[in-house]
Amino acid sequence: QVQLVESGGGLVQAGGSLRLSCAASGRTFNTYAIGWFRQAPGKEREFVAAINWGDDITYYSDSVTGRFTISKDTYVNTAYLQMNSLKPEDTAVYYCSADLRYGSYWHSKSGVWGQGTQVTVSS
Repeated sequence: QVQLVESGGGLVQAGGSLRLSCAASGRTFNTYAIGWFRQAPGKEREFVAAINWGDDITYYSDSVTGRFTISKDTYVNTAYLQMNSLKPEDTAVYYCSADLRYGSYWHSKSGVWGQGTQVTVSS
């Protein structure tokens, strides 16, 4: 239904910055959020950040608060994740979903994700 393409990942040294993009095509949902999870090898996928489609309220995991900023351009159905002060612990594949919601935890309603973009932070 909704297709997502992530881009912007790469290799960066600790303290550097990257800007990820998530372009959504197809139907989006105003009652949900678009945002990012990440998954490192051997670890479970974890929530990173989200922004509501309808009111632009943003949400961040404790591990990235103050360093990452999520934004979106509703006109082109694209979300951005500006990642500053990157740490080796941020190394992961970053995935985007367009229908995130928080109940007792953040989740994707549809379970539809992009293919991911690799972020590698060297020390």
